[in-house]
Amino acid sequence: MIEYSLDITERKNAEAERENLIHELETALREVTTLSGMLPICSSCKKVRDDQGYWKQIEEYISQRSGAQFSHGLCPDCMEQLYPEWAGKTKRRE
Repeated sequence: MIEYSLDITERKNAEAERENLIHELETALREVTTLSGMLPICSSCKKVRDDQGYWKQIEEYISQRSGAQFSHGLCPDCMEQLYPEWAGKTKRRE
Protein backbone atom coordinates (compact mmCIF):
# COMPACT_ATOMS: atom_id res chain seq x y z
CA MET A 1 0.00 0.00 0.00
CA ILE A 2 1.31 3.46 -1.02
CA GLU A 3 0.54 6.46 1.13
CA TYR A 4 0.81 10.03 -0.03
CA SER A 5 1.35 12.99 2.20
CA LEU A 6 1.08 16.47 0.73
CA ASP A 7 1.77 19.64 2.66
CA ILE A 8 -0.61 22.33 1.39
CA THR A 9 0.24 24.90 4.06
CA GLU A 10 1.98 27.21 1.60
CA ARG A 11 -0.92 27.01 -0.82
CA LYS A 12 -3.46 27.70 1.95
CA ASN A 13 -1.43 30.71 3.12
CA ALA A 14 -1.26 32.05 -0.44
CA GLU A 15 -5.02 31.63 -0.85
CA ALA A 16 -5.70 33.40 2.45
CA GLU A 17 -3.38 36.25 1.43
CA ARG A 18 -5.13 36.48 -1.94
CA GLU A 19 -8.57 36.63 -0.28
CA ASN A 20 -7.37 39.31 2.12
CA LEU A 21 -5.97 41.38 -0.76
CA ILE A 22 -9.23 41.04 -2.73
CA HIS A 23 -11.17 42.21 0.33
CA GLU A 24 -8.84 45.24 0.80
CA LEU A 25 -9.12 46.17 -2.89
CA GLU A 26 -12.92 45.89 -2.85
CA THR A 27 -13.06 48.11 0.23
CA ALA A 28 -10.75 50.68 -1.37
CA LEU A 29 -12.81 50.63 -4.57
CA ARG A 30 -16.01 51.37 -2.63
CA GLU A 31 -14.33 54.35 -0.96
CA VAL A 32 -12.86 55.91 -4.10
CA THR A 33 -14.62 58.90 -5.56
CA THR A 34 -13.20 60.52 -8.65
CA LEU A 35 -13.69 64.13 -9.58
CA SER A 36 -13.81 64.55 -13.33
CA GLY A 37 -14.95 66.89 -16.02
CA MET A 38 -14.87 70.66 -16.19
CA LEU A 39 -14.62 72.43 -12.83
CA PRO A 40 -15.69 76.11 -12.90
CA ILE A 41 -13.32 77.99 -10.57
CA CYS A 42 -12.98 81.71 -9.89
CA SER A 43 -9.67 83.10 -11.17
CA SER A 44 -9.39 85.42 -8.21
CA CYS A 45 -10.67 83.78 -5.01
CA LYS A 46 -10.53 80.14 -6.26
CA LYS A 47 -14.11 79.35 -5.19
CA VAL A 48 -15.75 76.57 -7.21
CA ARG A 49 -19.27 76.71 -8.65
CA ASP A 50 -21.26 73.59 -7.78
CA ASP A 51 -24.01 71.92 -9.81
CA GLN A 52 -26.67 74.14 -8.21
CA GLY A 53 -24.78 77.33 -9.18
CA TYR A 54 -23.51 78.16 -5.68
CA TRP A 55 -19.92 79.25 -5.16
CA LYS A 56 -18.05 77.30 -2.48
CA GLN A 57 -14.53 77.21 -1.13
CA ILE A 58 -12.55 74.60 -3.06
CA GLU A 59 -11.85 72.66 0.16
CA GLU A 60 -15.58 72.35 0.90
CA TYR A 61 -16.37 71.34 -2.68
CA ILE A 62 -13.72 68.62 -2.80
CA SER A 63 -14.37 67.25 0.70
CA GLN A 64 -18.11 66.92 -0.01
CA ARG A 65 -17.42 64.90 -3.14
CA SER A 66 -14.44 62.81 -2.14
CA GLY A 67 -14.26 62.50 1.63
CA ALA A 68 -10.84 64.16 1.56
CA GLN A 69 -9.88 66.23 4.57
CA PHE A 70 -7.71 69.32 4.39
CA SER A 71 -4.90 70.64 6.51
CA HIS A 72 -3.74 74.19 5.92
CA GLY A 73 -0.33 75.74 6.00
CA LEU A 74 1.72 78.26 4.04
CA CYS A 75 4.03 77.47 1.19
CA PRO A 76 7.45 79.18 1.26
CA ASP A 77 6.46 81.74 -1.39
CA CYS A 78 3.33 82.84 0.51
CA MET A 79 5.25 82.87 3.80
CA GLU A 80 7.79 85.21 2.22
CA GLN A 81 5.10 87.47 0.76
CA LEU A 82 2.79 87.59 3.80
CA TYR A 83 5.29 87.33 6.65
CA PRO A 84 8.70 88.42 5.37
CA GLU A 85 9.99 88.91 8.94
CA TRP A 86 9.38 85.20 9.63
CA ALA A 87 10.29 83.82 6.21
CA GLY A 88 14.03 83.95 6.86
CA LYS A 89 13.64 82.24 10.23
CA THR A 90 11.87 79.15 8.93
CA LYS A 91 13.54 76.35 7.06
CA ARG A 92 12.65 76.50 3.35
CA ARG A 93 11.18 73.18 2.15
CA GLU A 94 10.80 72.51 -1.55
